[in-house]
Amino acid sequence: MGKVGRVLTAVLLAALPGTTATAAATATPHGTATPAAAPAPARWTGSWEAAPSGTAPALPGTAVRNVVHLSAGGTAVRIRIANRLGTAPLRLGAVTVALRRGTGPDAVPGSLRTVTFRGVHAPTVPGGRDLLSDPVPLPVPAAADLLVTVATPTGSGPATYHRTALQTSYLADTGHAADESGAAYTVRTDFWYYVTGVDVLGPATGSVVALGDSLTDGNGSTPDTNHRWPDLLAQRLRGHGVLNAGIAGNRLLRDGAGPSALARLDPDALDRTGVRVLIVFEGINDIKGTPVADDPAAFATAYRTLVARAHARGIRVVGVTLTPYGGYPAHTAAGEAVRQRVNAFIRTGGAFDAVADADAAVRDPSAPGRIRPGYDPGDHLHFNDTGMRAIADTVARALAPVLPQPAGSASRETQPRS
Repeated sequence: MGKVGRVLTAVLLAALPGTTATAAATATPHGTATPAAAPAPARWTGSWEAAPSGTAPALPGTAVRNVVHLSAGGTAVRIRIANRLGTAPLRLGAVTVALRRGTGPDAVPGSLRTVTFRGVHAPTVPGGRDLLSDPVPLPVPAAADLLVTVATPTGSGPATYHRTALQTSYLADTGHAADESGAAYTVRTDFWYYVTGVDVLGPATGSVVALGDSLTDGNGSTPDTNHRWPDLLAQRLRGHGVLNAGIAGNRLLRDGAGPSALARLDPDALDRTGVRVLIVFEGINDIKGTPVADDPAAFATAYRTLVARAHARGIRVVGVTLTPYGGYPAHTAAGEAVRQRVNAFIRTGGAFDAVADADAAVRDPSAPGRIRPGYDPGDHLHFNDTGMRAIADTVARALAPVLPQPAGSASRETQPRS
């Protein structure tokens, strides 16, 4: 963070309750002054994420108004812009952030802010890099929708994006980045361009990050409703940020849609702000993909590697069993046998701090190799909104014993070490 960002953070912290060293005092019925319980200190926490999943053609002369849904709230935000998969420097014309009004591209009047990066309004992001903004004073409630508008005046090579947004965003000419009105945003897009994270400054006790594939990315859930299972988990975990690092088609052992889980673990999970717990729900694409991964020992080694790297950062890890895919075109008896052996390791191998048995929660009791019909959107692999709720509930129960609670949480911005 540059000098401007450090100064602004100091000012914001000084203005927030619970960030001073002096505790208030209250009087007891006997007249004795006793210290009041100190409010939770403000800290930076990840509140929203979209992991880079690939590249799309650049959009020269365009302002992209990305609609993103926060988990935790706070008094200020930071925006992460990615050119991680780009091959040329990304020149930005402007970046703005605002609270969304209604269900379209309009901003709440008075909420639009210009975003700077080390004091610069129109920075250039090198190829292969991410850029985190300076703090932006903007009170945002939990579960709010933000409009993060990124203007790109010229073509800058392939655009880093997230393909499976399941969220409508909007396009206009580049000169409309600072418009509160959405009238100019007449073109719609189903992708998130460039923006890959939002942090908030507030009382949240850190965040949890879900590393996964399309089951985590939200395929099968209703678009524009935030019914992916990490969104539904966020409704259960008030006081924590929930980050969705799912990429449709992603694999555990090798690159596929995006870098493998092992390759992207740091930038998409461990390096995110305030992460306390990692949830790992990866592997079904290795079993059903090409080439097929059919050695359960390779899965065990990969899971242990993920856990060891997280533990080295003081982050606990919840493993999620692989869910059924009977009836899906790529299903085979051999693949089902591998899935069963991988799940046996997740449940009993001792690699994880806790286990969420999603397989047990969603399988059809009369046909355990398939998911329940009431959870199936029709492709026999993904989950509809009801199935997403079942996954979220299962993960929430597994998180309970490992997720730090406000009374005993660390107050650092970065990951605590054990």
